[in-house]
Amino acid sequence: MVYTPAFSANLPLNTQFVDVPSTTAGYQRLGVDDKLGLLWFAYTQMGRSITPAAPGAARLQFAEGLLNQIKQMSYDEQLQVMRDLVRKVSTPITRSYGVLSINTKLAFWYQLAELMKEGVVVPVPANYQMSREASEVLAAIERLDFSQQITVLRNAVADMGVDPLA
Repeated sequence: MVYTPAFSANLPLNTQFVDVPSTTAGYQRLGVDDKLGLLWFAYTQMGRSITPAAPGAARLQFAEGLLNQIKQMSYDEQLQVMRDLVRKVSTPITRSYGVLSINTKLAFWYQLAELMKEGVVVPVPANYQMSREASEVLAAIERLDFSQQITVLRNAVADMGVDPLA
């Protein structure tokens, strides 16, 4: 099944997700691969408006080194890096990511999604299906207004990686 906005519109409304904190909490409860899948769908559906909304997007050059390292890896290694970011495994890449500003992290994931669409970075498998929980969180994000959507995505990407100063 391919996920489309029309599919999410057919999901029953989950009243548990009605605002930024509850939607963010719903995202945080997801498993690693569902978090990655949800980000992929969110960025491909809302991506055109996410990047201009991120004031730190102009500072993406701070993340270019990380993106270039990821581009040089095999698909398996790329997927592992993304999972390590979500799981907060301490590696040189996750620590480098951890010092980026929140807006640069937002732009980093947008760029990663673009590289996935281009096939430079491991794409989401064609047969991937989000869990019901992930579909409900994505539907909740879609129901939020634009600034709330950006806040949920910022919360999601800010919580990834390892802050070496913490």
